[in-house]
Amino acid sequence: MKVTELRALNGTDLAKQLEEAHQELFNLRFRLSTKQLVNHREMAAVRRKIAIINTIIREKELGIR
Repeated sequence: MKVTELRALNGTDLAKQLEEAHQELFNLRFRLSTKQLVNHREMAAVRRKIAIINTIIREKELGIR
């Protein structure tokens, strides 16, 4: 999802997206440890997605945007 699409979501949907991203990161770490992960950049992309979602949640808490 793009950042603008994430900003349009409400708090529960953002929490759901965050949980899915954490699950995806867990699966990537598992695949990395078993030498099944081909593209290592996927982990960085998922970590970035988690950071973006956390930032949007914090912005909503503070009423910034």
